[in-house]
Amino acid sequence: MKIFQREQRSLFGEILDWMLTPLLVIWPASLILTWAVAQGIAGAPFDRALEHNTRALSQLVSVSQGKASFSLPAPAKEILRADDDDQVYYQVLGLRGEYLSGERDLPLPPDDDAIETGLVKMRDDEFRGQDVRIAWLYTRAEPSMGSGKNEGKPILIQVAETREKRSRLATEIVKGVMLPQFIVLPLAVFLIWLALARGIRPLRELEDRIRARRPDDLSPIEPQAVPLEVAPLVNSVNELFDRERQSLIAQRRFLADAAHQLKTPLAGLRMQADLALRANASEADLKQSLQQISRASMSATRTVNQLLALARAEGSGQSLPRQSVDVAQLVIEVVRDALPRAMERSFDLGYEGLDAGDTNAVIQGYPALLLELVRNLIDNALNYVPSTAERAGVITLRVLAGREGHVLLQVEDNGPGIPASERELVLQPFYRRLGQEADGSGLGLAIVAEIAKRHGADLQIDDADFQGDSPGARFTLNFYRA
Repeated sequence: MKIFQREQRSLFGEILDWMLTPLLVIWPASLILTWAVAQGIAGAPFDRALEHNTRALSQLVSVSQGKASFSLPAPAKEILRADDDDQVYYQVLGLRGEYLSGERDLPLPPDDDAIETGLVKMRDDEFRGQDVRIAWLYTRAEPSMGSGKNEGKPILIQVAETREKRSRLATEIVKGVMLPQFIVLPLAVFLIWLALARGIRPLRELEDRIRARRPDDLSPIEPQAVPLEVAPLVNSVNELFDRERQSLIAQRRFLADAAHQLKTPLAGLRMQADLALRANASEADLKQSLQQISRASMSATRTVNQLLALARAEGSGQSLPRQSVDVAQLVIEVVRDALPRAMERSFDLGYEGLDAGDTNAVIQGYPALLLELVRNLIDNALNYVPSTAERAGVITLRVLAGREGHVLLQVEDNGPGIPASERELVLQPFYRRLGQEADGSGLGLAIVAEIAKRHGADLQIDDADFQGDSPGARFTLNFYRA
């Protein structure tokens, strides 16, 4: 149970709630328990006095000629003297229950009470509209000389006392115990609040240090400067800072590379436009300049499209819902669309593996991104694998059922291959192998790597082991079918 409710959760308030709530709940229970204990403590001495008076009265009972008598001398009346607070009553009943002395209407013991001679018993009862405490005793008085045996029931002696002194003493005990708590409880609450405020101070200091940082300061926070319980949080923040720092570095490098890649086609466009605007330019010069402008604009368009594809692969995949994707059907459709362009350039483009609709080829993923992945793998092979009418370039795509519910996507070619030392580098944006004359922006494989990462797939680059001078290249992506 929480006593203090807040709209926004507060660590300070949460701890204070859990410390004060039991304290404020236990305090009334402690008051009730103290009152009950005080009643027992206050009643004990008065019960002993009642027992003493009852036994003293039993000594004044005698039996003669089979008849009980009770004589209360004047000095003995002092034991029954009423004080200023309480009234004391007594009753003596004979062998046959006849009245001998005291109050006639004093309540008798319970009917189910077992008669035990010589044992003083206590009970709470009501007499003349007042709560009383009654002690009673059954006794068999010694018969007088020559009177014969004591026959009949035991003699009953009862002594009753009102409860004023008991209640007053119990109240004094409760006051003596509980009144100091009205001072101690607020002091305890204040000390708890002070201790919590002091204990939570390192968090406020950490907040002030973070607020005082410059926007570009992503240096790690010293975990030794915070309490042990806060250290895991600081370590998590440091990991976040490190990821943000790496992200900023990658963005700066990406922007610099993108600007550099776009600079060349844009500069070519401007140069060709200047040539076309010359006063003495002939019709052939104008036509050549327009052709160059067309090629440069196509190169710039392709670079921009790939930049957008890379940005989409890095960001949008996180928010898109995953869907069931038939990888075999998707690859077959991409191969069918790319076939006219491959045949125009004398390529042998084909597909092997699972049929469309096979459940072993279904994964959970993002269809648009997977489509972009396969297209970039085919475009990469078309751009970098030599192909002539005499020696056609071979590009083969496969979708295979891997081990333990995996799906393998392979793209294999008979091109020059990729040396092992460069297989990590070609997956970075804008990386171009030296000596390559192919027209490209260096973004295709970076897009493939990013989309594979979004799907949790492993990307591996190997030699294709083609027969001949060219080792070829094989790109293998291992998807989890589940």
